[in-house]
Amino acid sequence: MSSVPRAFAAMVRRDLLLTLRNRGDAYNPVFFFVLVCVLFPLGTDPRSDVLQSVGPAIIWVAALLACLLSLERIFRSDFDDGSLEQIVLSPHPTSVLVAGKVLAHWLGSGLLVLALSPALVVVVGLKASVIPVLMMSLLLGTPVLSLVGAIGVALTVGLRRGGVLLSLLVLPLYTPTLIFGANAVSEAAVGHSVAGQLYFLAAMLVLAVTLAPLAAAAALRVTLE
Repeated sequence: MSSVPRAFAAMVRRDLLLTLRNRGDAYNPVFFFVLVCVLFPLGTDPRSDVLQSVGPAIIWVAALLACLLSLERIFRSDFDDGSLEQIVLSPHPTSVLVAGKVLAHWLGSGLLVLALSPALVVVVGLKASVIPVLMMSLLLGTPVLSLVGAIGVALTVGLRRGGVLLSLLVLPLYTPTLIFGANAVSEAAVGHSVAGQLYFLAAMLVLAVTLAPLAAAAALRVTLE
């Protein structure tokens, strides 16, 4: 069993090295996240009360779309060079290796979104006091986006142009995370308790960590058959 953690760590390290070698593909979704948050206020009412009401939604929708843009990186390169079959045929549990790839994906995209979000709070008209809640909601929510998205990518990786189908598959599943994440920030902006929203995000994260790698591994086996 000690070889399983080593396989997990090796998969994370491998995918992070690939991300560093292809910085353009990795950073494009993050640039998209920043651009949406910066440009959206320019196209709406500049009054602070209007921006404050839609600011949480701007940040969360931008984070969701940035994650969606980067999802195909989880399995696409492995499918193209044939190493995905080796992962599925590995003696180690496929779900563990999938979890390693999802973690590497989150570290290469979701973590950057999390790190940049405090700088964008003022841009979208929110008070600095909501930064802790915003970062906590993104810390709990963005891994859920990566985990759920991995299932959709596993189902569509064999298709030549599966981007549209991937969006149709995962966007409905992203809705609860988007609702609770944006609502937590909105309630924090007006001074209300956000414990309930954060608990729901934490529960969804636990559920996703438990089930998503298994579902993605099963989807990969079906796709490669």
